[in-house]
Amino acid sequence: MSKTPEFHDRMLSLGLARVSEAAALASAKLIGRGDEKAADQAAVNAMRDQLNKLDIQGVVVIGEGERDEAPMLYIGEEVGAGQGPAVDIALDPLEGTTLTAKDMPNALTVIAMGPRGTMLHAPDVYMEKLAIGTGFKPGTVTLSMNPSERVNALAAAKGCSTEDITVCVLERPRHDEMIRELRSTGAAIRLITDGDVAGVMHCAETEKTGIDMYMGSGGAPEGVLAAAALKCMGGQFYGKLLFRNEDEKGRARKAGITNFDRVYTRDDLVTGDVIFAATGVTDGSLVPGIKREPGYLTATTVLMRSKTGSVRYMTYRNPV
Repeated sequence: MSKTPEFHDRMLSLGLARVSEAAALASAKLIGRGDEKAADQAAVNAMRDQLNKLDIQGVVVIGEGERDEAPMLYIGEEVGAGQGPAVDIALDPLEGTTLTAKDMPNALTVIAMGPRGTMLHAPDVYMEKLAIGTGFKPGTVTLSMNPSERVNALAAAKGCSTEDITVCVLERPRHDEMIRELRSTGAAIRLITDGDVAGVMHCAETEKTGIDMYMGSGGAPEGVLAAAALKCMGGQFYGKLLFRNEDEKGRARKAGITNFDRVYTRDDLVTGDVIFAATGVTDGSLVPGIKREPGYLTATTVLMRSKTGSVRYMTYRNPV
């Protein structure tokens, strides 16, 4: 009986970087052009093309949507050359389609890969999210705390004033009350219009980004991607699925989820070692965007492995 090929994360990581680079370069020509769908489609096509060149037996577990909603890179789609290790893939070909269309900061292409069964098959529903960086005891902040308690707890753990805490929040009407409560503590708030994977990742690099904590509700699939990033970078993540109706609960059941009240930690969402790559499309706090020079496009990618905790920044100068 032939042995199942092992997941060699070190060998596959460079291939994964190429996947996110290709998606970023493809969407670069649509930066600032006002067409979100075209930018997203360009990234999807390029990402799929590169994935199919890798020696993997891949299944998309976090993707563009269900099969009937997304023509490509849908949940359950098989990708790769059909040989090599069986892997789970979580991806967002263009995290921040609006950011790209409007040429606003922090648009990224994002992809994570791990052995089959590594990542939660999160349904396309909302998730309440809470994240902080490295160096804190587990449970320093929890979802059961209200927003002001979280700020006070983190300030106490850091040995600083609540006025020295900056919280990243997705700017949505549903967060208005939470924002008011956070501001009552004296904490600063960094509002983002889109891209909450990047928002969560900012917590892991507080010295670089100035962000201490992320909180609020957003897409559950993006929560899994963010957890994969923190698995590599370090940091704590808590998520709880939010359901607005029975149809959304049905989606969760289809994904094998039966406990609708469960609070997932980072390691519940991503149970094994993963590799993660993100390439800047527009300039951001984590990585620079695509740069145009005469005859060249230059992309910058952050490539991470949870097994070693290594974080590698790569610059790719591509002749055009």
